[in-house]
Formats: sequence, C-alpha cells, structure tokens
Amino acid sequence: MPVVSNKTQKPLSVPLPDGKTLHLGPGKTGQIAARALEDQRLKKLVDAGEIEIVAEDSRSTAGPGGAGRGRNFMVGHNSNTGTRRSGDR
Repeated sequence: MPVVSNKTQKPLSVPLPDGKTLHLGPGKTGQIAARALEDQRLKKLVDAGEIEIVAEDSRSTAGPGGAGRGRNFMVGHNSNTGTRRSGDR
C-alpha cells in the first residue's frame, strides 16, 4: 500500500475517493489504497509540497511465513488492567 507523509507543521485532511478523508498530524504518515493515487485532489496536495507519497510501506505487519496482525505490540503498556492487592507479590 502506498504511504502518505504530511510534510507540513500543521494537521492535514487528505481527501480520498468514496468520500473518505485521511487525517494526518504534522510529520505523520498514513496508508492509502493504490487507486487513491489517481485522485486529482491528492495530486494537488503533492504538487503543493504539503504531502509526499512513498510507493510502499516498509513497516510490514506480517513476518516471514506469518499472518498479518491488526496491531503491533506497544512497549511500556501492561495488558493487565486489574488492581493489585497488598497480599499479591
């Protein structure tokens, strides 16, 4: 999938086909469908230098021989939401 990168210091709303919009913060990236590259509104933002389009996302969610996952592991976040009792150690 192509990747769109916000090159400005302000949040952008990138118009996509089928009435969809990609919201990108300053310096952030997002994936778009390949068919969205033909949209004239998207080309206008590229020509203005507000966004950059990279051919493919190098951050693949699927490992060798593995299935893709919806989300990556977040370092520093504990999945245990329960409270700790004073007797548990």
